[in-house]
Amino acid sequence: MSTIVVVGAGVSGLTCALQLANQGGNIITVVAKHMPGDYDAEYTSPFAGANVLPMALEYNRWEGETWPVLKALAETVPEAGIHFQKSVLYRRAKDEAAAFAGPLSDGLFVRNPWFKDLMPDYVDLPASELPEGMSSASSFTSVCINTAIYLPWLVGQCRARGVVFKRAVLKHISEAEKLSHTGRKPDVIINATGLLSCRLGGVMDKKVIPARGQVVVVRNEAAGNMVCTSGTDDGNDDELCYIMQRAAGGGTILGGTYMKGNWDGVPDPNIANRIMKRAVEACPALTGGKGIEALDVIRHAVGLRPYREGGVRIEKEKIDGTWVVHNYGHGGWGYQGSWGCAFRVQELVDEIKSELKVGSKL
Repeated sequence: MSTIVVVGAGVSGLTCALQLANQGGNIITVVAKHMPGDYDAEYTSPFAGANVLPMALEYNRWEGETWPVLKALAETVPEAGIHFQKSVLYRRAKDEAAAFAGPLSDGLFVRNPWFKDLMPDYVDLPASELPEGMSSASSFTSVCINTAIYLPWLVGQCRARGVVFKRAVLKHISEAEKLSHTGRKPDVIINATGLLSCRLGGVMDKKVIPARGQVVVVRNEAAGNMVCTSGTDDGNDDELCYIMQRAAGGGTILGGTYMKGNWDGVPDPNIANRIMKRAVEACPALTGGKGIEALDVIRHAVGLRPYREGGVRIEKEKIDGTWVVHNYGHGGWGYQGSWGCAFRVQELVDEIKSELKVGSKL
């Protein structure tokens, strides 16, 4: 049996813990400052929409291998808090002319994307269905996740497989060596600390910065569609418009922003007004055409996405004599890449196990 400590209890850490528990042969402790049920801007996962809108410029296994898992959960595990929704992507003419240089563009808004063969029911909409100012649009079947249900569901699945959870605040990744519930030094530490990887001793990744996301959560329903536009006219370049209705009464998320380098965890009322105004214009059914005054607000919220220049870091290294597998820097696609990343973490853990086994025989 291998002893493993997972540091971090966001969607990445929990998914890794569950995948390693499913594998068998591992004794796992999850150690984290924040746990599901907590709300803190630096604990990003509860604030995510969350949905699946592929963002890679070309196929990658993170998103490609996660979609079948989330799809199967939506089909067969209602208690996970995931449901299907039709996603509609609108491309503005000015953004298309600028090669989609917006904050969340990446590969999401390109025409003829790789994911048209991954996501069900992908179609390009006819010109007759385009709102004013939009040059094209596409739709496909996706999912929306009620994070308030899904994160505790992951915890429950882990607990059912013997995973132990502990609260702790680490200043250095090596402190995890003393935190296994077994009392033994772990064979492997999984670093899934997200944004805090920029401050964690032994890691201190200066490529990691926050990408501030502000949203408004409302009780109004979004008529079954998740809407996302390639840009906005009434705000800064780091503001955008998206709407998604969470499963199982989780409310509708109106967004949002993608402000790189911004650590402010307090909602800005001016941004909130712009978010709500855009949402009711993009989806009049939200309020029956009555404007933002008819929005029934549950809360305003800010989450700090763990953006990393150069992309996600999934690799192994030895720190102070102990193997560490890093899994952080997912930016705004943590949920939709969670299982693909966890599969790679498992592969790296297996490599370490083989090396340790060989070493013990020498």
